[in-house]
Amino acid sequence: MKHAAHPRSLVELFTSWLWGFHPRSLPPMQRTNYARELLSWAFLPIMLGAIEGGTMSVLVKKAWTGVPGISPELLDFAVAFVSAAPNFANLTSFIWARVSRGRDKIRFISTIQIGTCLCVAAVAAMPLNAWGLLGTCILVLLARAAWTGVITVRAAVWRQNYPKERRASIAGKMASVQSVMLALAGWIVGASMDFSPQSFHITFPVLAIVGLYGNSIFRGVRLRGAGRLARSERAESGRSTISANPMHTAAMAGDALHTNWRVLVEDRGYRQFMIWMFVFGMGNLMIGAPQAIVLEDGLGASYLQAILATTVIPLITMPLIIPIWARLLDRVHVVRFRAIHSWSFVAAAGTLWLAASLGQLWLFYVAGAFMGVGFAGGALAWNLGHQDFATPERDALYMSVHVTLNGIRGVIAPFLAVGLYKSLGAWGLQNWTFGACFLINTIGAVGFVLQWRGMQRRGTDHEYVRYPEIGADEGEVPTDPR
Repeated sequence: MKHAAHPRSLVELFTSWLWGFHPRSLPPMQRTNYARELLSWAFLPIMLGAIEGGTMSVLVKKAWTGVPGISPELLDFAVAFVSAAPNFANLTSFIWARVSRGRDKIRFISTIQIGTCLCVAAVAAMPLNAWGLLGTCILVLLARAAWTGVITVRAAVWRQNYPKERRASIAGKMASVQSVMLALAGWIVGASMDFSPQSFHITFPVLAIVGLYGNSIFRGVRLRGAGRLARSERAESGRSTISANPMHTAAMAGDALHTNWRVLVEDRGYRQFMIWMFVFGMGNLMIGAPQAIVLEDGLGASYLQAILATTVIPLITMPLIIPIWARLLDRVHVVRFRAIHSWSFVAAAGTLWLAASLGQLWLFYVAGAFMGVGFAGGALAWNLGHQDFATPERDALYMSVHVTLNGIRGVIAPFLAVGLYKSLGAWGLQNWTFGACFLINTIGAVGFVLQWRGMQRRGTDHEYVRYPEIGADEGEVPTDPR
């Protein structure tokens, strides 16, 4: 009888976890928005998965290998570019934050989601030649730039619609669904490309259409307190508009950069947090491009094998770990969270170093699982961590500081990694590139620990910066004391 009880407890545990995704697990006021968002994030990531960094790195490396007019060196730097594209795009975050101020957030996000879908569909028109490689790189960059706007503005939507004590768990559920669908998209791209290297001409438009369906669902989301939030944002810095005058746009960008810089100057805690994020993130962002190169040049992995290592395994690991990280982030300050979470990426970089040195594909899969553990926590802290520092009306601004700094390191890291890989390759030490990633990650992880200990010494280790939320226009009671 005791043996029979054990399986039932596992079933009950799984059922309880699955029930946590149901809208009825939330208070009535949050259910409708949550249900629409959750469903939309079941379809939008299928489109996004087509241009996910690991998937595109493998696709570009393998599809354009041996194409006349494209040297191996040029191709490897193209791999670095598509790996860096999400972070190149992050440099536009401060513009999205500025342009979205005072605007209808749901309509704004919906519009740029459509732009992302169109760019993904356009990849299908690219031929397998030098011009097609250039066009693919540009379209991936444009798609990721549009999606940066979604990420930047979405944080403000989540802050208004969900209370602090549930926000990380709700974001975790959405990230879990998103990761599964991204993994499915990666598997579809990998399997279809193994079947025919020309299959992306059909696959990408189909995935984009699925994304458009997800967008149609997202448009039904309602932002609580939208009117008061818009007025508060306008009072903070006025409403900005996109102008056809390039001088006006340049001036707006310069002003936004100055505003971001002022945040770092004035907020000592956030500045220190961003410094360690910069170091830690540099090591993470150096990994993707050399990983795709090693899997092709060193191991001769197929499309599906390589995408399993870079994309599918990390993403399917995430839903298993996200609930653990979500419970932690709901209870602690983001600095404490990063002081614990960052070591998962240290383990991933160390395992990749070992995998590349031994030339063992199965170790790349193990490293992918470690990356998934790290991504699970990163998906939460990325979207919500800045809110432990920011006031409600400055939410998008603080998020844009984070995303823009990530863009700066993301522009540098993949090209630095490929350059280092090529340089070390002259001495047969190219796999030590992953050793450099391991060292940089370790320094960043230690930095978070030191910052947290500093907070403990100052007695601020249990404190959040709490501000009242922007209340709804129709008498709704704010649910988050910040």
